[in-house]
Amino acid sequence: MRCPFCGNIDTQVKDSRPAEDHVAIRRRRFCPACSGRFTTYERVQLRDLVVIKSNGRREDFDRDKLERSIRIALQKRPVDPERMDQMISGIVRRLESMGETDIPSNTIGEIVMEALARIDTVAYVRFASVYKNFQAVEDFEDFMSELRPPDPPEEKA
Repeated sequence: MRCPFCGNIDTQVKDSRPAEDHVAIRRRRFCPACSGRFTTYERVQLRDLVVIKSNGRREDFDRDKLERSIRIALQKRPVDPERMDQMISGIVRRLESMGETDIPSNTIGEIVMEALARIDTVAYVRFASVYKNFQAVEDFEDFMSELRPPDPPEEKA
C-alpha cells in the first residue's frame, strides 16, 4: 500500500481488526520512510457495478460517492457513525446481490431513501429534496403530505 504522505510503496501493517460489523478489515499502517501513520479498509467486492444515469450515461459505482451523499443528508443528525456505516454496507450488499451489474441510478436512490426513512426522517427529506430535485416550496409540501398520516375523521356528537 502506497503511503499517502510520501508515496513510499513499502508500508507496514501494525494492526488489523474487523470493522463495520465484520464486513471489512481495518488496518493501521506505518511508513518507515516518513514515519507517517494511516488507516486502510478492506471490503469484499462481489462484482463490479455500473450505474446507469438518467441520461443514459454509464459510470462505475463509487461507494465513496454514496457515502458522501448519505453523510451530507445525516449531517448534524443524532445518528451514530457506526449505524451509518452499517447502513451504507447494507445498501452496497443489497446492490451487489441484485444479480445485475448494471443498476439504474433511480434504483440506488430509492434504496437509499428507503434506508434513510428507517433511521432518520429529516435525513430522508434532505436526501429526497436533492434526489427528487425539488424546485419550490410546493414540492416540499407535496412530499411532506405523503409522509404524514391522514387526519382521523372527526366524530360527530
